[in-house]
Amino acid sequence: MAKKQKKQSGGTPATVALTAAGAAFTTHAYEHDPAHPSYGEEAAEAMGVSPDRVFKTLVAEVDGRLTVAVVPVSGSLDLKALATAVGGKKAAMADPAAAERTTGYVRGGISPLGQRKALPTVLDASATGHPTICVSAGRRGLEVELAPAVLAELTGAVTAPIAR
Repeated sequence: MAKKQKKQSGGTPATVALTAAGAAFTTHAYEHDPAHPSYGEEAAEAMGVSPDRVFKTLVAEVDGRLTVAVVPVSGSLDLKALATAVGGKKAAMADPAAAERTTGYVRGGISPLGQRKALPTVLDASATGHPTICVSAGRRGLEVELAPAVLAELTGAVTAPIAR
């Protein structure tokens, strides 16, 4: 008989999904500074982790369909490569309001995990070069560290070179 998972106090949909899946992960909380110019760089600095291991979650539109891209904060998203990775022709960044509404998260806190609506997800191939990476845990000031393979499995992500 499966054990019921209790919702963690202060948990986010991302941490609840990880706990429910029995996945190994570590959370890292830090004081978010609204004046910082980059959510991802702020997370890397606050945690003392290389920006190559901290990944940002971006929502793009590929041929009219919302798609999640997970790329290192040290780089940027190659929209053409993202479109290619999901068999599309044209990609553009999604409207922030549509991204928030669809994922259930706010900008700067969008996690690839526990989204309101599961979206096609592409994880940059550089993630596989690290034993663990950090992604947003679903709110500004909270990151989750986990193995890239676990992230890919739980999100159904394909891995492709989508960062530059």
